[in-house]
Amino acid sequence: MLWLRTWILGIKSLLLHPLRSLLTVLGIFIGVASVVWLLAIGEGISQKAQEQIEGLGADNIIVRSVKPPSESTVSFRGPVPYGLTREDYERLSQTIPTIERALPIREIRRQFRHQDRLVDGRLVGCTPEYAEVTKLIVDRGHFIAGADVQDKSNICVLAHEVAKRLFPYEDPIGRAIHVEDAYYVVVGVMKSRTPTAGIGGSLAAQDFASDVYIPISTLWNRIGDTVVTRRSGSFEGEHVEVTQVTLRVADVDQVLATAEVVRRTLQLNHRMEDYAIVVPLELLEQARSTRLMFIVFMGLIAAISLVVGGIGIMNIMLATVTERTREIGIRRALGAKRRDITRQFLAETIALSIVGGGTGILGGLVCGPVTRGLRSLIEDAFPDVVRNLPEVVRDVSPVIVTWSIPLAFGISVGVGVIFGLYPAIRAAAMDPIEALRHE
Repeated sequence: MLWLRTWILGIKSLLLHPLRSLLTVLGIFIGVASVVWLLAIGEGISQKAQEQIEGLGADNIIVRSVKPPSESTVSFRGPVPYGLTREDYERLSQTIPTIERALPIREIRRQFRHQDRLVDGRLVGCTPEYAEVTKLIVDRGHFIAGADVQDKSNICVLAHEVAKRLFPYEDPIGRAIHVEDAYYVVVGVMKSRTPTAGIGGSLAAQDFASDVYIPISTLWNRIGDTVVTRRSGSFEGEHVEVTQVTLRVADVDQVLATAEVVRRTLQLNHRMEDYAIVVPLELLEQARSTRLMFIVFMGLIAAISLVVGGIGIMNIMLATVTERTREIGIRRALGAKRRDITRQFLAETIALSIVGGGTGILGGLVCGPVTRGLRSLIEDAFPDVVRNLPEVVRDVSPVIVTWSIPLAFGISVGVGVIFGLYPAIRAAAMDPIEALRHE
């Protein structure tokens, strides 16, 4: 009953100065909302990055050809041979027992033509497993079959955007497109697929919009390994047999050990560092470690906001104690003990903290809609700036961290108690006679 009366009296005292109480609550509100917002945004960015890495496959090892620096190739005349070879592909897939499946890929920039329509894009030589690994879905017809690879068939499968531009008014299935002087019969069209973002410096972003897929055996047979490109009046050539080999490991627990075997195998057979090995599982573990560091960092920044809010409470309560010195003296003269004065000022501080914490949580819960609204406004005002941002930042969606809500509320109340204790003790320590003389 005594506590209830103290709380009612404290709330009435706060309501006597609504603007002052509102400003005090504002500090805690900003601190708590900052905790929820920063942790939610950090969690959203982290989840987006992890989804991209998981999209590569936690049980995959990706080995790509990388052009060596020019100082390593000055001794070569003509097209520079580099990167993975068919022998590498055979060696890796047949000598490492933990590899369940190996997918070779060869990519070349080419111009595709149908009648008078032209599209510049990427010609991808691959096997039937490519669609599954890259999460491509067939829209019409069918993807490359095993028999097409075996027979070196002159068939192709078009990306959705390529089909739309080359065949705007007709069904492309059964018709032919030209790639330089060769023609390929269209047997399938894929559904549109969102481009993948680059993973740090480990793997470049991939845009599937301008792809044409043909059997890799057909590409090797009809185009070969040497590609000559004309640039600024000069010719540049390169000799690459395989652009990428994606290795699928039978057990996720064996991925890291298998990656090490792959690394040693390639080191033994390559004089130059003309390949790169990307292990999504390693990247995933790094991303999870980075997530923890990111959350701790964000939490520290938000905690500083709460401390600033607590200092604001202390300042306001010290001013209140000075202003109510005469009231304290009267209460002490009427028989109130020191602990009653302490309890009353502490109750007022805790009430401010609870209100600030509660409204701060409500403010934190709307971070999703507010972020989406702000992003839409920024996209309308600065489209070029937004377009150049990394996808993980451009498409980030805050994810509320459940434990951040009770944590932020508990800290806000704790900050209120800690920073309100000193003004309360100072008020209780006043001499009643001196307090009554205060003007």
